[in-house]
Amino acid sequence: MRKLKTLKKNYEFKNVLTRGKFYIGKQISIYVLKNNKKINVIGIAVNTKQCGAVYRNRIKRLIRENYRLIKNNLNQGYDIVFLWNKKNEAKEANYFDINTDMLKLLKKANLFGDI
Repeated sequence: MRKLKTLKKNYEFKNVLTRGKFYIGKQISIYVLKNNKKINVIGIAVNTKQCGAVYRNRIKRLIRENYRLIKNNLNQGYDIVFLWNKKNEAKEANYFDINTDMLKLLKKANLFGDI
């Protein structure tokens, strides 16, 4: 299984968050910025004050899995940052709500290729 390419450094996140376009959903928000690569690079951030490490990691796993299943249908060459919405309880996060929210936001950002 191939690993996803991810943003790791603080300056990479800051670059996408300051220069990218953002789209806000019920559970997650996404920031999208065109890069000069031929692949998509993702970053996932969940606020540490909102919940404990167990729930933060669970949210990250759910977002990563949703992205993994739809990544082949997306246009390539973008940096994408997923942010968890502070207004939602981390304990109530589930796969299907994140999936519908992610699909809606990625369609709004015109990231879906020819399907």
